[in-house]
Parts: sequence; C-alpha cells; structure tokens
Amino acid sequence: MRLVIVAVILLFSTIYGSLHYYIGLRFLQSFAPYLSLHLGLYWVSVALLSFSPFVSRLVKRNTRRPALDRLASFSDYWLAILYYAVLLWGAVDMLRFVFGAGASPSLGVGVGVILVLVFILSYGALNASTPRHTTYNITLNKHVEGLAGLSAVMVSDLHLGTSFNNGRLAEMVEHVNALRPDIIFFAGDIIDGDVSEFAKIEMPRTLRRLTPRLGSFAVLGNHEHIGGKSADAVKHMTAAGITVLIDQYTKVNEQFYVVGRNDRSGRYMARSVAPRKELSAIMKDIDHTLPIILLDHQPAALHEPLANKVDLQLSGHTHNGQFFPNHLITNQLFEIDWGHFTKESLQVIVSCGYGTWGPPIRTSGYSEVVKINVKFSK
Repeated sequence: MRLVIVAVILLFSTIYGSLHYYIGLRFLQSFAPYLSLHLGLYWVSVALLSFSPFVSRLVKRNTRRPALDRLASFSDYWLAILYYAVLLWGAVDMLRFVFGAGASPSLGVGVGVILVLVFILSYGALNASTPRHTTYNITLNKHVEGLAGLSAVMVSDLHLGTSFNNGRLAEMVEHVNALRPDIIFFAGDIIDGDVSEFAKIEMPRTLRRLTPRLGSFAVLGNHEHIGGKSADAVKHMTAAGITVLIDQYTKVNEQFYVVGRNDRSGRYMARSVAPRKELSAIMKDIDHTLPIILLDHQPAALHEPLANKVDLQLSGHTHNGQFFPNHLITNQLFEIDWGHFTKESLQVIVSCGYGTWGPPIRTSGYSEVVKINVKFSK
C-alpha cells in the first residue's frame, strides 16, 4: 500500500512539475527577448509559485496574521492560473503548429495569454462569490397525512474552514433563512478537511443561526474524511445544530424519512469510520408507504436507491466541474452531474455546490443554494 502511495505521489509530482515547466518556458520565450531576466531567479520564482497552494494551506492553518493570511489567499488562485495557462498555451501551440509559426511565441501572444487569463480569473472570482438559488418544484407520489408539501433547502460543498471564511458563511445563512425552509439538507463536504479551522473561527456558532422548523440534516462528503478526522467533523457539526446521518435514517415528525449515507470515499481516507453499509441494510425497517429522501454526497450508482424505492436523492460533489470545460468530464462520470433527473420512480437533484475546492474561482456553474418545493400526492 505504501508503494502505491509513493508511486502516486511521484506521478503527481512529475506531472505537476512538468506543467509548471511548460508554462514557465512559454512565458519566458515570449518575454525574455524584451526584458532583462535573470534565468536562475526566474525559475526559482516559478518553483515557489508551484509550492504556494500547498504552503498557503499550512500558513492559514497555523497563523492568524493578516498579512500572511492575505498572501496565502493569493496563493489559492495559483491552481486556477496554472490550469488556464496550460489550456491557453496548449491552444496557442496547436494553432502555431497548424499555421507553421516560428519556434518561439511572440511578445503579442504572451501578452494576449495574460489578458485572457486576467479576464477568466476575474469572471471566475466574481461568479464564485455571487450566490444564486435554483428552484425545483417536484411531486412525490406518496400521501402524507396532515402534510400537503414541504419547503426544503439543500446546500452542498461549502468547503468551510480554509478558503471559505465566516463572513461568507454568514451571508449564506442569511440567504437560506430568507427562503424560509421547513427543513435544510447539507449534502456533504461542509468542512474542507481542516476541522480545526472550522472550529477556531466559530463557524458552528454561525450555522446555529439557521432556523428551519423541522431541523437541519447532513451527510459526510469525501473532504470530511480527509486526514482521518471525520469524527471531529461530526462533533462540530452536531454542535452547530445539524443532525449528521452516517448510514442511518430518521423519521421526521412521523411523516417522512431522511436517510443519510456515509460517503463512499470514507473507507479509503479515514480508518475511524466504518465501511459504508449497503443501502438495503440501512433501510430494512423503513415503512415504504411514507416518502423517503436520501442524502448521498456523490450521485453515483443510482440503481441502488432505485432498487430500494427511494423517492428523492439529494447529492453534490461534482461542482459541475468548477473550471470550464471540466463539466464535460463530470457529465461522463455521472448519470446526472447537475440539476434534476428522473430515473423511473427515483428523482435526483444534484447541486453544483455553494463553495469551491481550492481556488475561489468558478467558471462552470455558480455558487448555488437549492430551493426544493415538494408536493405530496393527495
């Protein structure tokens, strides 16, 4: 197992380093003839930038000094810069090959790449920080005595604690409360792996300002399992007034069920969490005449909830790719990677997430709160 981990780290490091060398070389070729650059200093700067996203996480975790914190926040953007610089230079190189351009890109091409990068990152930062809500009106073919409908809100993939600060969380709480939901669902990745940061800046206290009359329910995502501290994540979410369901269900107001599954990644990332149970085992004592709402972070293997007669599944995880055109990949990996989907008697709603992973940049999808108006049959 250790050899596999070492091999994966070496492979990642090789690819990651090669991409930095590639964009560093292209920018150097574009600007070196017109600027007085010290090659050694230039490549040291590229190397430092390559390490900056990882160093920024350590800095944010271990210091509250504003200057260092702002520097760490800037470093969060580097992965987005790298991603789009590789795409743009790759497109430039293909065009240069097709049209037989010179051996090195011109100054104009280098300036053009930088201008496009600035536009993409500016749009992505604005899009990621401008929340919107999506509304779905659905009908579940189940009769509920004394309950004609349900107003629900789902939020997924907040990634609280590292690049998502308490100010943004307070804005989300205000946004959700303004929708006046009966019940709130958190579809995983509430915490971004760094549980200590989540607690240190008093995010549980902010979450306690949510006011649904039937309560808030959550499941773990893959990021709560990172570092093996999922038990701490559950403790802090419980302190925030959220009921965390790990391969278990609850009957709400004796009228409908909420089932929560442990994320499928838990067995790989955290020894402290039991292996994910079969859905049939979790639901064996459920009364199927009542509506069943399933929370499962990843919208995978939809044949399982269908076979177990789940009425509605709520998921996140995909971010709709977060960076365009990654949505083309998530669209192939999942039957539904964003939106509302019906698979025979099963309805599935997948959110593209409220927060972001890594850079606070979103060029695919948007910062989303999902409002679900559920109507039960008469």
